[in-house]
Parts: sequence; structure tokens; C-alpha cells
Amino acid sequence: MARLICDVYTPEGEPFSGGPRNVLKKVIQEAEEMGYEMYAGPEPEFFLFETDEDGEATTKTMDNGGYFDLSPVDLGQNARRDINLALEKMGFEVEASHHEVAPGQHEIDFKYADALQTADNVATFKFVTKAIANGHGLHATFMPKPIFGENGSGMHVHQSLFKDGENAFYDPEDERDLSKTAYHYIGGILKHAKAVAAVTNPTVNSYKRLVPGYEAPVYIAWSAANRSALVRIPSSRGVGTRIELRNPDPSSNPYLAMAVMLKAGLDGIKNEIEPGEEVLDNIYSMTESEKQDAGIESLPGNLIEAVKELREDEVIKSALGGHVYKHFVKAKQIEWDIYKMQVHQWELDQYLNTY
Repeated sequence: MARLICDVYTPEGEPFSGGPRNVLKKVIQEAEEMGYEMYAGPEPEFFLFETDEDGEATTKTMDNGGYFDLSPVDLGQNARRDINLALEKMGFEVEASHHEVAPGQHEIDFKYADALQTADNVATFKFVTKAIANGHGLHATFMPKPIFGENGSGMHVHQSLFKDGENAFYDPEDERDLSKTAYHYIGGILKHAKAVAAVTNPTVNSYKRLVPGYEAPVYIAWSAANRSALVRIPSSRGVGTRIELRNPDPSSNPYLAMAVMLKAGLDGIKNEIEPGEEVLDNIYSMTESEKQDAGIESLPGNLIEAVKELREDEVIKSALGGHVYKHFVKAKQIEWDIYKMQVHQWELDQYLNTY
């Protein structure tokens, strides 16, 4: 088995503006002109479900394991091991592989790389995972929230910028060892978070995951010691200094997602956008008035709200480019309209016998 990754060009030999890889390359070039190189490390999660007698996917899990459970509770261990071995044969450096919180849920993390290589790796990872799972008679899905009442699948993205071979986010003179560049990058991420969500959380189902109570971020804030915030600062310093954006999910296009995250951060650096005060309290336990007093806003509540934010954010629109922006928004509007017209099982359960 092999995979080929390429760029798309027009008949005139120009990069095709509708190619997601070209979209990312354009934002990477902007960063390079500012003297920066982006590195990213994703944490993609997925579910392994059983298939029926026709080979179609079900939502039946093959285990009732929990976070970091091991065999014999973790019955997906064999498939996950084979996924790891296949990835390593394709040049991946797998750093972590374990059962996640929900039954049938797994996570495989691989070593950080530059933004383009990371996006390529995510695309390869998703293909390999599905192919190997299929060989085990299982269906691997990157759907963000396939099971009601269980944690959804995210794809936290660790990000850092390097300049002249040094980590531009690190400053040992700061109380948190963070540079002005890091603070401004966070400021840009937070400012554009609502529009970015349309790309990093691009499906109707994405917003079933982004609700309080399931370890997914909802509130636009940052913290070095608070996992209820959208942006977390891991403890590593020096070359490992980085931020972690916690709302992206693995249904997103990795090239477009990486492009809008980087663009938001660069805008923060260009315009010296301050991130506001660090939030140390658990935001989930704060009252509405406390959140208002702290200036903490929420991510969009559904896909169409996120698309509306994208329509109004010129910076993130420019990252996508006119061609991708136009077709992306059109596709999301169609998706939302189809969703609105459907009669869902919840409605039948709620109303059929009541009215």
C-alpha cells in the first residue's frame, strides 16, 4: 500500500486556488515573510465500531474501556497496534497510543512537524486508520460525536512558532516563560476563534461535541492550568514551549484547519492583540454573570452560527481565499438546510405520542 500527496495546478501551471494544500502553503509563506515557521502536533481521536453482516458500520463498540485502559478491557488494542505499525512503516514517529475516555474510543499521537508536513500526516493517518480497521472487520470513524452521552472525538492541535532556529514563544524573563509573540499569537487565536470554528469544527455534528460536561472546550479563554479554556499552555518550556488549541475535531480538513489557525495567530502578532487575563477558575462552574464580568464569550452553538461568524471575519476569509471560501460556505449552507428539514429520532420520541 502506498499514498501519493501532490499539489494541484491549473492548465497554465499556476497553483489552483481551490486546492487546500495550496491554501495552507500561502499562509505558510506569509509566516515565512514575517520570519516565522509554524510547528504543530495534533492529537486525533477516533472510534472503532463493529460492522454488521453486510459490512456496514454500526455504533456498537467492541469494548467498555475507559481512559488508558489496557487489555483485556481494551479490545481494540490489536487494531490500534496494527495502525501504529503501518504508520511507522510510512515514516511516522508515534509518540502515544491509548484507549480514550469513551467506550470504543482511541487516540494516536505522532511527533510534531512543520505545518504542511503535519497536515499531510493527518490526511495519511485518517486513511491508514480506516484501512487497517477495515482489515479487522471494524469501522473507524472520525465523526466528532457518534454516541449521545459519551465524550466526543477531538483533535487538539499543539502549535509553536520558530524564528532563526529558536522557539519564538519562549521568554525566560516572563513570569510564565512566554514571549510577547506567544501572547499576541494567543490573542489572535481568541479574537478569531468563532470564525475559525467553522473550519476546525465543520459539521453539524461537531457542535454536539462542543457542549459543557464532556471535556470539550466551549469558552473563549486561555490558561496555563485550566483545561476548561479554549487555549491551554502545556508546562513544557524552552524548545517545547507551545500553545494547545482544544476545539478542533478530526472531521476538519487538516490543510484548511492549519491555515486558519496560523492566520489567526499571525494576525495577533501583526496587530499585537492581547489575549486578556488568564482564567484560572473552572469556567464550567462559573455563573453567567461571572463569565460576563470576566469577558468570557462562547464558541458558536451550531454550524450555521459558526458560518455566520466566518462570513464576517475578513482575516479568516482571506486565509481561505475567494474560491475556497465561496464553495465552503455554500456547502455548509446546504448541509445545514438538509439537517433542518430532517425529522430526527429525538423528535419522534419526544412528540409522536404527546401530540
